Amino acid sequence: MTTSSVSKGCFVFKPSTKKKRKKTPDLEDHFIHGCEDTENVKLRFQFCQSLWDKMKTETQVLQDELNRNILDSLLEFIRKCCSTFHRSADNWSSRMRASEIPTAALVLGVNVPDHDMTFQSLSELLQQSVTPHVVSIQAKECGALKHLMQRVLESLMNTVVSVDDEEEEEAGQNSKPLNLKKVHCSLSTLSDWYKSKTKKCTPGKKRSSGATDAQEQPPIVIIFKDLEAFNPRVLQDFILICSRYIEQIPLMFIFGIATSPSTIQHMLPHSVSSLLCIELFQSLSCTQHLATVIDKLILTHQFPFKLSGKVLQVLISIFLYHDFSVRNFIKGLQLALLEHFHSQPLAVLCCKKKEALINAMQLSHQDLERVRQLPSFRSYVEKQEPQEQVNLLTDDKHMKGVCQKLLKNLHKYHKNYYPILRCLHILTSSLPKYPLGKQIRELHILCLDKNIWENEEYQSAMQLLGMLAKDELITVLQKCAEILRSVKSKKMKQTLGKLEEMLVKFKQLDDTSTEVSAGGGDLTSPEKGFQKKTDLFQLQKTLLEMKESRRTKKMSHFEILRNEALEFIDGVVRSYLSPPECQPLNEVCYYSSSAVLRRHLNATPRTSIQTALSSPYHYLQNNHLRTDDGSVSNAAPDICIVHKLHLECGRLINLYDWLEAYATVVSAAEGQDPDSKDYGKVDELKHARFIQSVSELEFLGFIKSTKQKTDHVARLTWGGC
Repeated sequence: MTTSSVSKGCFVFKPSTKKKRKKTPDLEDHFIHGCEDTENVKLRFQFCQSLWDKMKTETQVLQDELNRNILDSLLEFIRKCCSTFHRSADNWSSRMRASEIPTAALVLGVNVPDHDMTFQSLSELLQQSVTPHVVSIQAKECGALKHLMQRVLESLMNTVVSVDDEEEEEAGQNSKPLNLKKVHCSLSTLSDWYKSKTKKCTPGKKRSSGATDAQEQPPIVIIFKDLEAFNPRVLQDFILICSRYIEQIPLMFIFGIATSPSTIQHMLPHSVSSLLCIELFQSLSCTQHLATVIDKLILTHQFPFKLSGKVLQVLISIFLYHDFSVRNFIKGLQLALLEHFHSQPLAVLCCKKKEALINAMQLSHQDLERVRQLPSFRSYVEKQEPQEQVNLLTDDKHMKGVCQKLLKNLHKYHKNYYPILRCLHILTSSLPKYPLGKQIRELHILCLDKNIWENEEYQSAMQLLGMLAKDELITVLQKCAEILRSVKSKKMKQTLGKLEEMLVKFKQLDDTSTEVSAGGGDLTSPEKGFQKKTDLFQLQKTLLEMKESRRTKKMSHFEILRNEALEFIDGVVRSYLSPPECQPLNEVCYYSSSAVLRRHLNATPRTSIQTALSSPYHYLQNNHLRTDDGSVSNAAPDICIVHKLHLECGRLINLYDWLEAYATVVSAAEGQDPDSKDYGKVDELKHARFIQSVSELEFLGFIKSTKQKTDHVARLTWGGC
């Protein structure tokens, strides 16, 4: 819109009512971007989304089950406090000593990223079944007492709370007009609000039940999510103020503790902690939580997507050595799933058995060529007869049928692998020093890397199993039988039948069974030789007989049967626990790019900063910044130029020389004539840009000020003269 006028004036144009809304890109569009094969990309996206939805649902159900015990205990504690109050007089403090506030100390562990889910579930349960007055606060929102009070009152009263007159005037000038009425920030205001919300029973009317009273006078629950991060002084003052209003307001506290319950004693003096009636609640450890997640999402044939040993080791290492967060572990699993379906065109076969067989018959010639290039399929082709090799490499129709056969075998492999893995873990997890690992995930990683029976730890585990007593061996074999009973597979049923036959034989054994000689033949008792003669020749003969008798040691029926059981277990392990690399088409289901996953999840900020400063084109993608010899362009940002110049200096850098070198480079970038007087001259603008860049380098930790020379800075990085 343009307007021409001779005289000056102000012209107002009303905006059009129709606004063009930017179309937000769909998730499918993000997934398609950068894919190698666009033919079946939509189908891969559907499989990826469907599979993740199922895994996410399973994770949520698992999370609810794990938190159920501790959440139920907390709800029972709060209900008990409420019922005790309602059975007594109208005075809330009559249930305990004067000014005591019911407090639940909830120890959640150091996996702080997982705490939000627990507190969210707790808040929802409290609002549904106990009280609508629940507020959750964090330390970053409560730097001072007034901010803590303001946060609590605003969340409960759903109104604007003024802290002081100055802030109220600033809010009135800068903020938009609000319809909500402002109230003063104090617990007396909260007390008046609570009395207006809760209607007391009429004087002549009796209370009908505790539940009715709980609905009429529900408690106010304040959840401190991260107790360790709160300012101790702020927390002490808040508790002291609340204790004075406990007779008027039914307050309850829930402390979220990450480290130890002794934190309360360290933060609060006895005069303050004595005002709290504390009960301790301990949540499930994060390592047990991780073991359950791995058991439900990874160690199952329910989900066709699998992780290789290196990828699983990366996720577990990040969990154990960084954050102990199960939530981040699940996010890493989601990233691996997304990367697999995005980067692997054959991931269209990573689905349920029926769908995979249908998709195998619909593979294009290009997809079949990709199958022929898989390392596992090449190994399979090399083992076939010459004519079959020709058919596999030339006949697409025959190739599709073989793909269906191999996919069936892959699904059977997974269906038989996990039950035998659990059986082997049951057998070896109770052995001394845990030769094959204490957790089943350790055993799983060993089986993924190579043949488990080739490890020395496996041989030592089998030797230790050969020393088990009868009762111990029968117990672990019964647990293995229980695992196999839940598997619907012909081979597993056959294995179960043989195992049950052995258990019957073990139960029929009698401890007083006759001994059977393993070498055969009767031997003369060596003790009799000592009674007949005591000369040197007879003594030597007797000792040789004793040595020979040890070699031909007599074995009981239990020992013979135990050896048979160990041979049976070893045969089952060799049959079903071969690594997935031996299975053709395993690349369809297994994600093995551990380096990509580590680069995304395990951040390296120092490396990224070094790359950005030494090669700005890597991030800015500006052609003027491209250099072939590894140097920095004159047109690079100031901090890149200053960083490049500081690499050419020694341990101490003269700021004036550094500034002159910077001015020379900038003058060349601006296209000034080298012969002119102003070339390399330091003006105010260049000086300011240089000081800003030096300050940024100091903030990033490349340099620091030094007391040796006032006009120098010390370099903190390696290299240089």
